[in-house]
Amino acid sequence: MSPAPPAEEDWTEIIEPRVGLLDLGLKEVWRYRDLVLLFVRRDFVSTYKQTILGPIWFFIQPLLTTITYMVVFNGIANMSTGGVPPLVFYLSGVTIWNYFAQALTATSTVFTANAAIFGKVYFPRLTMPLSIVLSNLVRFGIQLGLFLLIWSYYLLTTDALHPNLYLLLTPVLVVLMGLLALGLGMIFSALTTKYRDLAMLLAFGVQLLMYATPVIYPLAKLEALPEKYRWFILANPLNAIVETFRFGFLGSGSFSWAYLGYSALATAVILLVGTIIFNKVEKSFTDTV
Repeated sequence: MSPAPPAEEDWTEIIEPRVGLLDLGLKEVWRYRDLVLLFVRRDFVSTYKQTILGPIWFFIQPLLTTITYMVVFNGIANMSTGGVPPLVFYLSGVTIWNYFAQALTATSTVFTANAAIFGKVYFPRLTMPLSIVLSNLVRFGIQLGLFLLIWSYYLLTTDALHPNLYLLLTPVLVVLMGLLALGLGMIFSALTTKYRDLAMLLAFGVQLLMYATPVIYPLAKLEALPEKYRWFILANPLNAIVETFRFGFLGSGSFSWAYLGYSALATAVILLVGTIIFNKVEKSFTDTV
């Protein structure tokens, strides 16, 4: 006689399909928070595990990028930085932009890069893109430390910087950057399950998006653009985030609660749409990847 099947309460995990469009499974992700932390540690350790310089690349990459911008845009193109020392001006934009760009690029390949493990082991798929955003937050913290060191030097040795209380909004700006990268990354991750060349297009698009964001120029420069182009750049929700970060630490540029509110609203919409699409695609992506 075959043994009786175990009672339902004996199971430690019951996997059921989601039927509602807005059933995002966030409670399930919270239950697997330890797995998220393991993924964060894996991403952080594996990135520079077999490199010669190791974590030093966290400092080398933003410094080399900043020096390149100083030579090209400030030296050759003679682009003004609004009276702010070029090194700290460009480094401020590079620091917060790198977090968004790296998190978006890594999140956009979640399905294709992890198809093998997704097809063998069950866990909430949202834990993977979330862990990527958090692991890049660790990198951002290290690079922010570098920026603060250089910022402190100029603050103590020159009168060119005028920090203000808006720098206290930095945690809010970082959260908005991370959530925006998460939302866009999940959308592109879902699309790349069928259209692989979108991953290459995204890498190119991120570079173009940087020029539509005040990373290498003050937002005031937009006044010189024709009206038909200016509105397109102002529609970029990243503008207010980068400009507020720079305004708070350097006192250069401008701040607007309206623009920052628009960025927060756009981030919330993109994150909601990205989560819905991601959860919908995860049900059948193994058939196309």
